[in-house]
Amino acid sequence: MNKLAGSERVVVDNTAGTTRDPVDEFIELGGRTWRFVDTAGIRRRQHMAQGADFYASLRTQSALEKAEVAVVLLAVDEVLSEQDVRILQLAIESGRALVLAFNKWDLLDDERRTYLEREIEQDLAHVAWAPRVNISALTGWHKDKLVPALDTALESWDKRIPTGRLNAFLGELVAAHPHPVRGGKQPRILFGTQASSRPPKFVLFTTGFLDPGYRRFITRRLRETFGFEGTPIEVNMRVREKRGKKR
Repeated sequence: MNKLAGSERVVVDNTAGTTRDPVDEFIELGGRTWRFVDTAGIRRRQHMAQGADFYASLRTQSALEKAEVAVVLLAVDEVLSEQDVRILQLAIESGRALVLAFNKWDLLDDERRTYLEREIEQDLAHVAWAPRVNISALTGWHKDKLVPALDTALESWDKRIPTGRLNAFLGELVAAHPHPVRGGKQPRILFGTQASSRPPKFVLFTTGFLDPGYRRFITRRLRETFGFEGTPIEVNMRVREKRGKKR
């Protein structure tokens, strides 16, 4: 926050979680004014937190709910912590667009960067859809790359797929990869629609429940086909029961 603002607005030291309260700041970046909220680090699980930690956790959640995009700052000189995982999960559960910023990347040599790339692919596979920016919060190195990542995430977060295009996609997908038969039955997707955006939420009307694995497959193909880089997406079902025959 200090480097983005160009002045010392936030008190920090080398201890993770130093910032205790969210700090609002309007910052000029990429020719536009952005409102950044520097939130408190979450050092303990909420049900275990006490005093300042507990209220800092609540305020961080509140800030996320009001935000459009979350920039999660991860230090590359430390292993991925439970705190990092919790903050990522909070951002996803809040339905915010997401950008991953890897701090202190400029301090790594080429060999360590190559090794770390593999670690990131493995440890953060569940958010592989989030754009990444390698930066230095101390020197401001690569801070100019933050705005394109924010724009990409926000554009995806607000994206809508026309119903006709969505159902053409679903028709081709199901024809090539039908749902497995379970117990002699094979649920079918009748049609789908995008119910909302921010984040994108889809509803599939089906003849039966779709396996979790098949729903993940659909989600993955949605991303491959339509992008959605930087945003969580939801795929829900509505099972249409067969009407009984009239007597």
